[in-house]
Amino acid sequence: MTSQSDEPEASAPVAEKSSSEGLTGRELWDSVRIEPVEIALPGGVGLTLRAYRKAGEVTPTELAAEEEDIFDAHKRVREDDGEEFVEVSDEELERQALDAGGVADESASSSAEDEETDEDKSEPEETSSQADDEEVPLFLSHKGRLLAFKSSESLVSFLRSGAPHDLAQLDTWADLAERVQSSDIDPQPEDRYELDLVVENLRGGHDSWDLPLLIAAGEIARDLGHALRIKPVILALSPGSPLDDLDESLRSAENGGVGGFFGRRRLKKIGAQQASLGWRSVIGKISAAVDWRD
Repeated sequence: MTSQSDEPEASAPVAEKSSSEGLTGRELWDSVRIEPVEIALPGGVGLTLRAYRKAGEVTPTELAAEEEDIFDAHKRVREDDGEEFVEVSDEELERQALDAGGVADESASSSAEDEETDEDKSEPEETSSQADDEEVPLFLSHKGRLLAFKSSESLVSFLRSGAPHDLAQLDTWADLAERVQSSDIDPQPEDRYELDLVVENLRGGHDSWDLPLLIAAGEIARDLGHALRIKPVILALSPGSPLDDLDESLRSAENGGVGGFFGRRRLKKIGAQQASLGWRSVIGKISAAVDWRD
């Protein structure tokens, strides 16, 4: 007969561990898919966090005050001037348009709609699906303002405070907030940006342009513009804009080879004064959207 002492002891249940438990430094950031970022602006050097996620998985930052509709603004100005603003109903507007011949024949419009193919009708859905799969940047921000900290200690203190911000929606956020230490806040070289040097560098002329500095500035400015929904920055760096042409030429020149030769030739045709003024405006808009924290 087997004694009780000879029986194998039942193993105690082991609690399921988080995938980031025990991780520090680079391993922790890779696990939670968030990264510390250092941004130097004319107002100072700040530490913050950035992540990339599919657009369909996250909610964009909520702006503190949406832009006023241009027609509402026009109405308010006229009322302030003492001019009576007479609202016109949709029916009256339609009647006036018909009298002026401004509305196309309804039968022609209906016929055109009937001729739409199933492929045409599916285009909006396909476009929406592609947009949801696109990776978008998110920052440690709140109501359209970037939260930038002067020290790693103050950043970690905020992360543990439970204060609201846009990264709190990420599924890995709880693990990071629980485990991060001030010693973990050490941005990689490629995650350090010097926007405060961009304008002066451009003013120095083509021969003194620092290509890596300017290319990195374009990357972080685009990310901040989209994440914080800064429309002037998005527009200034949009495809086909002068600053976008500058960015493409910088990248070509940096890559070297035949493409680099033509890239340098294109750079010579870009006015240093125009480029510096454009970037000065972009950096000013970004700086205005920063909430500095000690």
